[in-house]
Amino acid sequence: MARYTGSVCRICRRENMKLYLKGDRCYSDKCAYERRSYPPGQHGQGRGKLSGYGLQLREKQKIRRMYGILENQFKLYFKESDRQKGITGTNLLVLMERRLDNTIYRLGFANSRAQARQLVRHNHFLVNGKRVNIPSYLLRVGDVVAVREDSQQLSAINEAMEALPRRGLLPWLELDRAKFAGVFKSSPTREEMNLPVQEQLVVELYSK
Repeated sequence: MARYTGSVCRICRRENMKLYLKGDRCYSDKCAYERRSYPPGQHGQGRGKLSGYGLQLREKQKIRRMYGILENQFKLYFKESDRQKGITGTNLLVLMERRLDNTIYRLGFANSRAQARQLVRHNHFLVNGKRVNIPSYLLRVGDVVAVREDSQQLSAINEAMEALPRRGLLPWLELDRAKFAGVFKSSPTREEMNLPVQEQLVVELYSK
């Protein structure tokens, strides 16, 4: 599967906001966005005002890159959210948050979603006691995500758990640090997600 392999710091600069794609570095003074908070490239500092379409496109790219989703997969998520009852934009964000790799990152078992994706691929996690190695697996309310017993000594996981207090645990999740396990206890509301994105612009973009 195709994946972006360039500098992730350039992505934050392009989207003009911190997407926290590089773990601890994003919280330090080494963060590239903190040092150069303008788009990358020769003309980064001289780019003009975006059109309506440009704003919609940038918002879509921002969400897609934040969660590490490819274009075709993102379109499928949008179609699914449009079929569901409720507000399409909110449904889309809830689908993103239900992904296994995202939940592992939110629970503090990984420093970034990219790292969480790799850990899932390497069979380090269980969902309801069964091994799952699909990062896009969608969790349901009540699902229990746990680190395999053999993987609980991994330095990457333990270092990430030490850094969790800096990010904080979100209200729809419950964590048992001693058992290396967490519960997806409820479906998040838009207010709880508190994401600095305008998902309605994405709905407008795909509704054309």
